[in-house]
Amino acid sequence: MNNTGLVLEGGGSRGVYTAGVLRYLMEHEMYFPYVIGVSAGACHGSSYISRQIDRNKKVTIDYVDHPDYLSLRNWLTKRQLFGMDFIFDRLPNELVPFDFASFNKAPEEFVVVATDCRSGEPIFYDKSHYADDMLTLLRASSSLPFVAPVVNYQDRALMDGGISCPIPVKKSVEDGNKKNVVILTRNRGYFKKPQSFQGLLEKKYGQYPGLIQSIKQRHTEYNHTLQYLLEEEKKGNVFIISPTEKLKVGRVERNKTKLTNLYQQGYHDMQAQASSLQAFLA
Repeated sequence: MNNTGLVLEGGGSRGVYTAGVLRYLMEHEMYFPYVIGVSAGACHGSSYISRQIDRNKKVTIDYVDHPDYLSLRNWLTKRQLFGMDFIFDRLPNELVPFDFASFNKAPEEFVVVATDCRSGEPIFYDKSHYADDMLTLLRASSSLPFVAPVVNYQDRALMDGGISCPIPVKKSVEDGNKKNVVILTRNRGYFKKPQSFQGLLEKKYGQYPGLIQSIKQRHTEYNHTLQYLLEEEKKGNVFIISPTEKLKVGRVERNKTKLTNLYQQGYHDMQAQASSLQAFLA
């Protein structure tokens, strides 16, 4: 697996698909030397690095009906659908403890992507330099406009990494990975459409013109990256894993049955492609 990256797309609740894929990889001791993730992908990737095989399922499915996790109450009281304090403080520090020791000593490089609100550019934070602040960076990478507040970190105002770099495969290539395994949370054939709430963007984030511009261009960046992935797949440089069945889970989902089914789909999709992946890595 030398010079091979694992690239994890975000997608909110759809990220349970990635969690299922990662569970299969963990069961079979398949750890990539370089992992880069955005938003939910970064969150699931962190538990992959820390070798906590059940943690992603517990966090994203077992606790999804907890009122502090995802609820209208969160929105009414804190203007955030997902309870960011609950998810990035109480869960990892108390309820479903994150194994910081194993994460820190793991040999794999791990990179989290966030968006700089002022410039609109992606910022890349690697484990080797930012391990102590990983929960803050995961939170920043997962902070979607309108549903979560801006995260201030080291003189930067940060939000969801998927805004500026939705599928960070090119960063993995820049970092020296000639081959990349990419886990997507959309069906093949999906292409993103332009955002339709530009007026609200100007009103809410007028002080961050870079963020606004990045959001406006997000569909173009996403679609160009998808096209790049398909071209690289044909060349044998990229291996894509994505949902084989029509998605029934959106970005925000509380139905445990739907979430569990998507988690299991990720596991079984990876299982079905295991031999192909081994051939790709050979």
